[in-house]
Amino acid sequence: MSRHRDIRNMDYLDDYDGYDDVYGHSVEDDYYISPSNRQFIYNREHSTRSSEGDIKEEDESEAQLTDLEKTKVESCIDQIKETLGSISISRNDLINMIMKESFNVEKIINTILETPRVQPEPVKEKVNIQSTTAQSELPTIKVVSTPKTATNVTKGFDLPQKEARPPVLTPRSQSPSSDRETPTNLPNVDASEDLKTPKIRENKLDVQQVYQKERGDGKEHLYMVVIGHVDAGKSTLMGRLLCDLGQVNQRIMHKYEQESRKLGKQSFMYAWVLDETGEERNRGITMDVGRFQFETDTKIVTILDAPGHKDFIPNMISGAGQADVALLVVDATRGEFETGFDAGGQTREHGLLVRSLGVSQVAVAVNKLDTVAWSQERFNEIVAKLKAFLKQVGFKDTDVTFVPCSGLTGQNLVSKPTETELISWYDGSCLLDVIDKFRSPERPVNKPFRLSIDDIFKGTGTAFCVSGRIETGCLTVGDKILVCPNRESAIVKSLAIDEAPQAVVFAGDQATATLSGIEMQNVSVGNVLCDPTSPVQVASQFQARIVVFNVTVPITKGFPVVLHHQSLVEPVVVSKLISQLNKSTGEVLKKHPRFLGNNTSAIVEIKVSRPIALELYSECKELGRVMLRVGGVTIAAGLITKIIL
Repeated sequence: MSRHRDIRNMDYLDDYDGYDDVYGHSVEDDYYISPSNRQFIYNREHSTRSSEGDIKEEDESEAQLTDLEKTKVESCIDQIKETLGSISISRNDLINMIMKESFNVEKIINTILETPRVQPEPVKEKVNIQSTTAQSELPTIKVVSTPKTATNVTKGFDLPQKEARPPVLTPRSQSPSSDRETPTNLPNVDASEDLKTPKIRENKLDVQQVYQKERGDGKEHLYMVVIGHVDAGKSTLMGRLLCDLGQVNQRIMHKYEQESRKLGKQSFMYAWVLDETGEERNRGITMDVGRFQFETDTKIVTILDAPGHKDFIPNMISGAGQADVALLVVDATRGEFETGFDAGGQTREHGLLVRSLGVSQVAVAVNKLDTVAWSQERFNEIVAKLKAFLKQVGFKDTDVTFVPCSGLTGQNLVSKPTETELISWYDGSCLLDVIDKFRSPERPVNKPFRLSIDDIFKGTGTAFCVSGRIETGCLTVGDKILVCPNRESAIVKSLAIDEAPQAVVFAGDQATATLSGIEMQNVSVGNVLCDPTSPVQVASQFQARIVVFNVTVPITKGFPVVLHHQSLVEPVVVSKLISQLNKSTGEVLKKHPRFLGNNTSAIVEIKVSRPIALELYSECKELGRVMLRVGGVTIAAGLITKIIL
């Protein structure tokens, strides 16, 4: 080490004549041949490479961009290259153009294609050089222009014929490539008449056409959430429906029957089709959202069996957020219906929640009607109460259907009833036909891509998977996406629906995506995947128009609540009460009210402890809805009207 320290202290700028003798000297000698630190450092003054100033100038525009803008720029550049191929525009100019056009790829490509072409310089034809005897004088070059001859059109540029070139400048010995003076500073584009209307989307996905091609001929896919008070028989009803449709193996059902009989819970054998965990079977209640799929004549229906117990309302909200339609199950047994429907029961709360989450169609299965001897009076009594309530919540009469049935006996589920007492007064559709008549909602496939994450798990290999409902747009394998609110980019390696691989998925699908290019710990449940060129908004403060339900304590300024936004659960504070509104007309009744009581409507400002991904209700209904809960009770639902950045 001492040797090297001595070497660094040497000054090799001084003349020394004894270098031939010092080779091989020991560390005790006075001089060594290792270079000094000043000699070793690269001298930029004598370098022919670009100076630091030039380098900074080249990257100046890109250095000023934020991480989000850099991601969007990279996505735009990839799309431009896919459409135009190689381009000769510098990266700096391209970035400036992208920022000027606000990341609109079609406008950028149009601008590139409509840029005036640089014409080649005129060929210097007859060249006469008059030499002089004086050495100090430079030769005089005289250019004589000649009329332009016939040309060939290659790649859109006018190239002179070989005959027009003077033999002095194009000798025969030259290679054929030298006959052509193709400018190198022009974009590599085709110069046909079609440039005025370029086919920008030639290499892009025409979403509507692909959607019609992929899904147009098949059955419509419908997601149905099953809701209702605890012990209303939701899982048993759905399990019996699946068994009667042949979706469950008879051997498995025999196994469930034997096991449930040993536990003294034989009536739960059909519920075990959807309640698969040991804890759910031991406790006899649904705790998480169960999933199963069956087909009707015109639809493929995915059941989302939501828990009815009040302790698992967050799981129910997560399931209802994925649903297109709802099946509300009520217990017709005397006393049981009243328990679920009266204040504190989940029948009312579930009805409020699904309507607030955007579900507009509901079928009501009046279950266990066999316990009251198929009484028409009992059925009519339940229908009258529920019809008034559901209309008050916001459901239209034409979008609500009531079906008498029994999940345990299987009456009126997949075929017409056979019970004499029921046939005597009911001649309507069975439950399967009612489900088949549900209207499929319109899928917003043309909007920018949005996916709300409701589960994260480790996949095969080094990648990991996220699953959730695609709210808007479409997603294909290989797409670049942005994970918000962290605003980190990732690449989609594969896609699947119900474990079946897919090349493309659309709005309304419950899909699983395998991601790469991002760490698993940087992704959370409640995050939103979005298109980098049109990212979702991220903010920690927003205004919402809410409807207050039954509250024991009035909502005041600074009131702490729990926010439910899709799968996201976040503590928030009602920071301002802006105005109280008329529930019917939306007219402002009072500005800056002191509190909000039961059954009131208002515009409030909500502050979140950390930024979250959200959208205005007017732009994206799916991501513009929120729920407010306190102490395990839903106290309000609202629509986002303004995002405060």
